[in-house]
Amino acid sequence: MPKALGEAQGKISGRIIIEQLIRNMELGQFEMAYSILAPCIFSLYLHPDDYTRLTGVFDLIRQDAKQALGARLAQWNAKPLGLGALRGSKDRKPYKIASKDWTFEFFPDSEGVVPLGDVEIHSELNETPQPGYHGTKTTLLDREPSVGSITGRAGVRPETRESGDRVYAEIRYEDDSGPQLYLMTQDEISVGRGGEGAQVSLALYTNDEVSREHLRVRRDPVQKRFVIVDKSMNGTWLNGNRLTRGVEETLPLKAHIGVAEVITLQFEARP
Repeated sequence: MPKALGEAQGKISGRIIIEQLIRNMELGQFEMAYSILAPCIFSLYLHPDDYTRLTGVFDLIRQDAKQALGARLAQWNAKPLGLGALRGSKDRKPYKIASKDWTFEFFPDSEGVVPLGDVEIHSELNETPQPGYHGTKTTLLDREPSVGSITGRAGVRPETRESGDRVYAEIRYEDDSGPQLYLMTQDEISVGRGGEGAQVSLALYTNDEVSREHLRVRRDPVQKRFVIVDKSMNGTWLNGNRLTRGVEETLPLKAHIGVAEVITLQFEARP
């Protein structure tokens, strides 16, 4: 949901924080053989002024957050209706959390990273991070995020992108959580909603018109060019022209990428 003007100017609310917790939980799913774990340990970093302003209501935010995340978990586990019920649910994996309850810890940002009106959320599946799971970090406002593998636990500030990491391109867009900036530091990234069975590099917070894995962008270091390939059901557009699904196309150094006619990505290669 787009932010109201007041929220974008530093008036972050409990509602926005809870929406971002739900978003983080959705993006941080960890699929196993017979079930899917959702994050349940959350560390929330706020600008010191926001932290001071909200200190007196953290317990109330925790109560609402537990109710909201529990409701979303129940929604995922609800029996399908219509055609879904006819297909049967024996192959559907249950969603659960690895702890007895949700944990939310609030911290003032001491590194000058989180601006007013933003929240940075780091999550884990349990108090002890699971092997192969790199945690999930989400932010709200338009700022350079950390990239790469990030792991964090309550009270411990996760690692951020080291200054030596090369940024090959930047992607600006606006999804349901507001304006975003993604920095491409790998030779290949996947883009989509993510979720069950689809781990993506750039997760878009939007409706299901966008596929879980919608498209891929690849950098060819030998030919010094970028290519894009559509992997979706509802299409990808490059500068207004629809791509043929599964066929790589050259991606200009500056381009508009339409994602299912829902979101436009502003792609720009960095020198």
